[in-house]
Amino acid sequence: MLGQGGTEGLSGLAQNFQSQGLGDIFSSWVSTGENKPIQPQQLQGALGADVLQQLTGGSGMSLQAALPLLAQLLPAVIDKLTPQGQLPQNNNMLQQGLGALFGRR
Repeated sequence: MLGQGGTEGLSGLAQNFQSQGLGDIFSSWVSTGENKPIQPQQLQGALGADVLQQLTGGSGMSLQAALPLLAQLLPAVIDKLTPQGQLPQNNNMLQQGLGALFGRR
């Protein structure tokens, strides 16, 4: 989901948030306005177990430790990746950024 192109990357993430009823939260991160907060439990539902395992697998962090951190950082990361209020064409920036955050390259 965090890879390149197609329905992956930020576009895929946006679709996951939409399907979980959290599309307005994700849209606020992309837009140029204020970022809406997200609760760790909401984020867990939107990302899913597979993505969370990918993000935390090599970091040594537990899911319980990673979720609050992600809930704080992901809105800012997505906001910075979308300075013009639109999803970028190159989605691998998200994968690289989150991989670096959790000690994976």
